[in-house]
This record gives sequence, structure tokens and C-alpha cells, in this order.
Amino acid sequence: MSASTGILCMAYGSPRSEADVEAYFTHIRGGRRPSPEALAELRSRYRAIGGSPLEEITRRQAAALGSRLGVPAFAAMKHSPPFIAEGAAEARAAGVERLVGLPLAPHYARMSVGQYEAALMQAWSGPLEFVGGFHDQPAFVGAICELVREATAGWLPDRLFFTAHSLPCRVVEEGDPYDRRLLETCRLVAEQMELPPWEFAFQSASHTGEPWLGPDLLDAMERSGARRALVCPIGFVADHLEILYDLDVEAQEWAREHDVEVRRTASFNDRPAFIEALAEVVGPRL
Repeated sequence: MSASTGILCMAYGSPRSEADVEAYFTHIRGGRRPSPEALAELRSRYRAIGGSPLEEITRRQAAALGSRLGVPAFAAMKHSPPFIAEGAAEARAAGVERLVGLPLAPHYARMSVGQYEAALMQAWSGPLEFVGGFHDQPAFVGAICELVREATAGWLPDRLFFTAHSLPCRVVEEGDPYDRRLLETCRLVAEQMELPPWEFAFQSASHTGEPWLGPDLLDAMERSGARRALVCPIGFVADHLEILYDLDVEAQEWAREHDVEVRRTASFNDRPAFIEALAEVVGPRL
């Protein structure tokens, strides 16, 4: 393997401090500043979780993957420093000539993972391999099974809810099979292990004035009538706002109001089984 090959692990991004929330939110909105009300809400969410650990986790994931494969690996973010262009520049300065771009998002959609690809292609002029998702990769599916087994050891939920980040409905209407990829992951997990009754729901939809994919997780849990619910967020691979606030704060508030016990599976972060899955995804591209 050429020593000039490197990996760029890319995550969504998060503010490094509350002072960075506005710049982060503005970048997500394509340069349009958020309203004072929307900004205040996001700041309150970041205060509620004590700040997002996503950048630190992504750096740990990159370091573990690089060590596992014996190549230099770097971390970058789509919407916050270090931006994808900065990560690419760091790799180039380290002597990398051929880059493997790895978005840390299992399910490809043009509106999400496609944006990582566009940013990296603009930032990198040399040979490039891009990993466009890994939703059906056997080791990844096996790692999900491991999380579910841990969460259900000694505790049996009435219903299991797999979740992922919602996107505007127009994504699917335009032909992107994002929703079908998500359901395929669920089915693959169900084929490998015995599960309680399960369904899929979306979470973390934004308020943009257009319809987003559903059903929403909280609506699905209420409609199910389950008294013990396990949430397995298969669309996310690390602790960050959509996990620490949407599931650990908002969903738990809903659970207390409805007298429902809601638990979630642990996040992958830099768990060895997940790093091994990433190694199996990236290895052939090296």
C-alpha cells in the first residue's frame, strides 16, 4: 500500500462553543443568518447537552481507523471547523497524494452525503476515492446487532424503533432511495437476530416550511401504545445534538409526560466493532 494514501473522515459538524452556534447555523443555512428565535432555540439545546462532543469523537474515530489500517487519517466537518477543505489541506501537507473520502453517514442521499462529495471534489485535486455510504455492509449491520443485544440484555421492550435523520420529502419524490436504504438496514438486522416488534421512524426534522419525511419518532411511539420503547438510531454513528438532545432530552421529556419507558442503544463513537466495520468498508479502496 502506498504511503501517500490517506483517509479523510467527514462528519456533519458542531459548534466548538456556544459562541460559535450562530456561525454554525448560518453555514447550515447556506450563508443566511437564522432568526433570533431559531438561534435562541439552538443555543438552548446546546446548553442543555453541555456542548457537542462530535469533533472530538470524529478525531478519535479517524485515529482509530488510521491505526487499524496503517495509513494516515484525518477528520473534517461539513458545517464547522475543521471544514472539509481544511481537512484536505491537512492531508496534502502531510504528504498524502491519494485520498479516500469517508463520510461518517451510513445511508447515502444526494442532499446529505452528496454534499460531502461535492465539497471534497472541490477541495481535492489529486486521485480520490469516495465512499458513498455503507448501509448494507455486513460488519456495520453486525455492529448494530451488538448494540441492540446490549440494550436488551435483561430488559425486553414492547417495541423497537429504528430511526434516522429526516430529510425534505422532495428528496424521495425526486427518486433518491434514501428511505429504502434505511429500511434495508433494518431488514438486514432483523435477519440476523430475533427482534421485538419493530418499525422505522424519522427524527430531527427541521422547520423549513416544507414537508419532511415521516413518521416522526414521537408520533410513532405514541401511536404504537408501547409502554417500553427502545430507540436504535441507525442513521447516526456518534453522540451529537440529534442524539444527546433529540433522544436524551426531548424524547425523555415526552416519555415522562406519557408514562413510557424509553431507552436508546449506545452510540458507536469509536467502539472497536464500528471501527472494524469502517476498516472493511475503506480497506478495499486503499
